[in-house]
Amino acid sequence: MNKTVNINDGSGSVDLVNGTYNVSASVNGYDNTSIDPSSINVIEGTNNYNFTIAATGTLTLHVSEDGTSSGTPVVGAIFIRTDESGNEYGSEITTSASGDAVFEKVPYAESDAPTIYFKQKSSDGDHEFNSNVQNTTLTTSTLTVEIVNTKAATRTIGLTDENYTGLPIDTGSLSITD
Repeated sequence: MNKTVNINDGSGSVDLVNGTYNVSASVNGYDNTSIDPSSINVIEGTNNYNFTIAATGTLTLHVSEDGTSSGTPVVGAIFIRTDESGNEYGSEITTSASGDAVFEKVPYAESDAPTIYFKQKSSDGDHEFNSNVQNTTLTTSTLTVEIVNTKAATRTIGLTDENYTGLPIDTGSLSITD
């Protein structure tokens, strides 16, 4: 007997009688030999069985002030994998001294590669960034995507006397926190 379970958004269903079964996978972008467990014992009263499968690709997000490989790197920017809706998965990755945030074990395939979603959660405090969900696909085992984090704009801050309209305060300081 051979039954195929079509997976949509992480799950599927199939009618199975009690017994022991070998499990194999056909998932584009993943190492199909890594299915775990590779066999199951279906028993009365248990209707949910879960499996994991591993990917082997590497996605590097290179962050610089101008979005190029030769631009000034941004150190300390934080990224996380998401789904299309922005739900977060896994651990946050922080850019290194070279401006690289590296996601290991992401899916890749030469054709029909799965979409990989991610978003930037923060930068280093001195740069602007795009916090929207972004995506890419890997058609080779490694890919570097250039991300731009422009230098924060210089803002002019004024301070005047409340009681005398327009009278500037000669000296002092303000602290601006988030």
